Amino acid sequence: MKTAVVTDSTAYIPKELRDNWNIHMISLNVIFATEVYQEEVDITAEQFYQEVKEKELPTTSQPPIGQFVQLFETLAKEYDAVISIHLSSGISGTFAGAVTASTMVEHIKVYPFDSEVSCMPQGLYAIEAAKMALNGEDSEKIMSRLEELKKTARAYFMADDLSHLQRGGRLSSAQAIIGSLLQVKPLLHFEEKIIVPFEKIRTRKKAMKRIVDLLGEDVASGELYQAAVIHANREQEALEWKLELEALYPNVEFMVSYFGPVIGTHLGEGAMGLGWMKK
Repeated sequence: MKTAVVTDSTAYIPKELRDNWNIHMISLNVIFATEVYQEEVDITAEQFYQEVKEKELPTTSQPPIGQFVQLFETLAKEYDAVISIHLSSGISGTFAGAVTASTMVEHIKVYPFDSEVSCMPQGLYAIEAAKMALNGEDSEKIMSRLEELKKTARAYFMADDLSHLQRGGRLSSAQAIIGSLLQVKPLLHFEEKIIVPFEKIRTRKKAMKRIVDLLGEDVASGELYQAAVIHANREQEALEWKLELEALYPNVEFMVSYFGPVIGTHLGEGAMGLGWMKK
């Protein structure tokens, strides 16, 4: 059985890595007034953060189901199965779109996978699946491996400005108001597939220190982990944080990634995060 791997653009896997591991991508959209951009295709993260300084905050939308159907039908010419890995179903209908499309195609078996997170933690699932697919592993075994990884996956992030999350419906108005009034930098995480506050912390520095401690608790056993430092247009800060983390935790393989246009619309510039799972 030959298996293809699909993920959506919010995994923010660089094109060279997607090409290297033969990962197929379907894009979510960022909409500035009447202009619609497919993220990672029509607009880069750098371009996006420049645009939002000059225009009103955009909206976002999931890929049309027809786009999924078209991709799956194209893959059916070469593959027997496809594993389709997407951002959390609690914050987007993208996963549901993949599920619906899977019932509309013939000659290929589709295995939709809800990562229950987003950004590079989602990407780590896709890369693992792609490596296994290239090694000839069957789809059921790959899906089983992804579910196993999910038990060790964690992601924490901090938004500089909660108004973006509140405006996009990803955080309640009360939580946003409390955070902004008290100048709190709440740590956020995914729980039951949605974004919720984990802890309320006073400063950015303390919030990032708390994330470091949470990682330390998980990797204290010495087992090998992989992790991604994720930033919203704060690359230098992310690179410096990565160096600090590498010195603390030699059993963790770190990479730097970013909050691209769709997720950046909801988190805002300046957000920082860290996601990890066992290797």
